[in-house]
Amino acid sequence: MRGPAAPTSPGPWNTRSEALLETDARTAGPVPTGTDTVAAPESGHPAPPADADAGTPAAPVVRSVRRGPADPVKALMHRHRELCERAVDALEIAAGLEAHGVTDRTAARFRHRDVFSLAEELYARVPHGTWTAARPVGGDPRHTGWAGWTLSALAPGAVAALTAAGLTLTEGSPRLAVGVAGVLGLALALPLAVRRGPLRAAGRPVPAARLWTLWLLAYALGGDGLLAGLLAGGPDGAWPLTPGPLLALALAVAPAAWCARLFSRHARRRLAASRSLRDFATGTRPLLLVTVAAHTAVLAGLLALTGFAPGALALGVLLLTARLLTAHGFAETASDTLAGVCAAQVLALATVLAARLPGCDLLAYPVRALADSWGPGAVTTFVCGAGALGLLAHATAALSRASAHTTT
Repeated sequence: MRGPAAPTSPGPWNTRSEALLETDARTAGPVPTGTDTVAAPESGHPAPPADADAGTPAAPVVRSVRRGPADPVKALMHRHRELCERAVDALEIAAGLEAHGVTDRTAARFRHRDVFSLAEELYARVPHGTWTAARPVGGDPRHTGWAGWTLSALAPGAVAALTAAGLTLTEGSPRLAVGVAGVLGLALALPLAVRRGPLRAAGRPVPAARLWTLWLLAYALGGDGLLAGLLAGGPDGAWPLTPGPLLALALAVAPAAWCARLFSRHARRRLAASRSLRDFATGTRPLLLVTVAAHTAVLAGLLALTGFAPGALALGVLLLTARLLTAHGFAETASDTLAGVCAAQVLALATVLAARLPGCDLLAYPVRALADSWGPGAVTTFVCGAGALGLLAHATAALSRASAHTTT
């Protein structure tokens, strides 16, 4: 009687078959009926040939190894077929793939050096006759008709300038009527300025963002005076208004629109010249910072003419950054940040009022300490500055993605 067979050493045949089976496990699809294959045992190694003298039939030999799909891009093409059909160029496909989580490392699995190379193949292989006929041919519609949106961007500044002149020349009841008319005019001019041109929202806007913006502008007009009156035990009657910062912010809407236009155009050009997502992001972040810095310099100059206020400068940076995010598809993040800033301003006023209750003096201590050190306007500067820095940090990451600069 033969003893137990000695274990077979892993020779070249075993090593090669093990590698093939591991590859097939990752890439092979369902095996069709009629394909001759050998099932691997639980140990992961194929059974060695049996001894011919024992009379045991040898294990069937693998006649053909079913490989995975020879075209790895085909499955990705079908998965994103609508994106590929609607794209006007390969750049939009690259941006769409990036938005779906495809990175340069993922593209390497599809035998491409980066996402842009993968997008070029997808664009070349998918027909585009169905969708491109209905798409505009002039590029991004937010950049067409610059004369029209420029006039719309100038409307808030014109309304604010006329209101400031009317407040200077009138007194009593007519002055109050001019102020009310100016507020209503701004409430109509601001939405008109952001409905067209580079400040136009991409996708569905958040209606609450208008309310937060109007509150912030109203606080810039009279919030500091109200806070000073509350800290002094009042207010006794009407508190003073500061229309100068509001006038500068309204005049800065047109420069903000042009800065947004330059940022978007240069980002699209860089997208066309980039060969990797990392290259595009590296070049877009400084472009965003330069855009915000240029608008901040213009706003600082306008504030120097109308009455400089650090809180208004911080508010201008906050509003510009929020609008850039909204224009490139991140409206909810911008609206949430504006809502948080508004809540902080309301909380500052509420704590001062609540401190008048017996035993609640400590509630107003942070606001009072800040106002005693740097004035009532320091509250707006601190709150809006913190919101602007946080939103700008988020924008450097969000707006450096290729998917934020598509026209779809």
